[in-house]
Amino acid sequence: MEGFTAWLLRHAGDEGAIGELARKAAADPNWPEGPDRLQTFTDHLEGSGATRTTLQNLTDVWIQYASR
Repeated sequence: MEGFTAWLLRHAGDEGAIGELARKAAADPNWPEGPDRLQTFTDHLEGSGATRTTLQNLTDVWIQYASR
């Protein structure tokens, strides 16, 4: 199974929340590669000062990833 970051980056050209988050991840040199847990990415975004909207988008995108 492909990890979250690799899966997310494949969506960088997409519209909407998934594409926006993918582009943020691609532009962030400190974006975590793992461990592959929602909390890993939430902690990173919170530490970077992400907005509540971005954190909600992460949760929504994570649900898409986990349900595939």
